[in-house]
Amino acid sequence: MTTPETTLGRRLLRHIRDIPDFPKPGVTFKDITPLLADPAAFAELVEALAGLCTRYGATKVAGLEARGFVLAAPVAIRAGVGFVPIRKAGKLPAATLTESYELEYGTAQVEVHQDAFTEQDRVLLVDDVLATGGTAAAGLRLVRRAGATVVGVAMLLELGFLGGRARIEHGLGGVPLDVLITVD
Repeated sequence: MTTPETTLGRRLLRHIRDIPDFPKPGVTFKDITPLLADPAAFAELVEALAGLCTRYGATKVAGLEARGFVLAAPVAIRAGVGFVPIRKAGKLPAATLTESYELEYGTAQVEVHQDAFTEQDRVLLVDDVLATGGTAAAGLRLVRRAGATVVGVAMLLELGFLGGRARIEHGLGGVPLDVLITVD
């Protein structure tokens, strides 16, 4: 069952396609590339997420690799705030902070530059899909370890049947989690 939380969510959902058995048998990949290819839909998504930056008083947007970058960078530009990439381990050139996490089909690490944030920064964490919650939880920990305050977490799509929301709720600590579409 799919439950778009908003009218915008219903419109955006039309541009997301299922790719069965990717990246491995039994997994259905949610492909957002058709949404990104539609300038009107992509602009609506960016506008909605930029509105969250304003609502929460964000000074930076952190995007989780890799599709989170594609969403977070234009959101930061539209909101007039900085963008910080949270990358897979070994991809950033300067000194980093690292967090390990589990995902629905393995384990991984993400990193952020140690100097990416200041104590004054208020960060909106953005990614495309909330699955098991591992990546989002690692991103939350990294931003906080770097000294900034997380003011919100924004996701285009939540795979509710994987339980990611329940896994990260304790780590949110009252920080709002905004999701446009939930697939159960």
